[in-house]
Amino acid sequence: MELKLIEIRDRGTTIAALAIKMSPEREGDIHFLRRSGFGIDSSLVYLIKVEGQEAHYDAFQWRNRTMHEAHRYIQQHFDELKDCDLVDVEYILGESNKPKTSEIWR
Repeated sequence: MELKLIEIRDRGTTIAALAIKMSPEREGDIHFLRRSGFGIDSSLVYLIKVEGQEAHYDAFQWRNRTMHEAHRYIQQHFDELKDCDLVDVEYILGESNKPKTSEIWR
């Protein structure tokens, strides 16, 4: 399993999040995931919104566009993202011409 700190941005929004790719690397990981009700799908990303401690492994469980779109993007691009990267929802959706800059990591 791999953990990355992610800054999620949208219109007037900055969200600190933890993204965990739940891909098994050791025998114990497989057992852990199966005991927890998960398969061994290598694209599964558990996203945790730090403030409020809300978390989902399914992007469609988020109740707002920001977290839904960010989760989908993170799941599709997890291996390309670096720890402490910024995910800009407006930029991803083509609503802005350039990505925002970080408010957390300057």
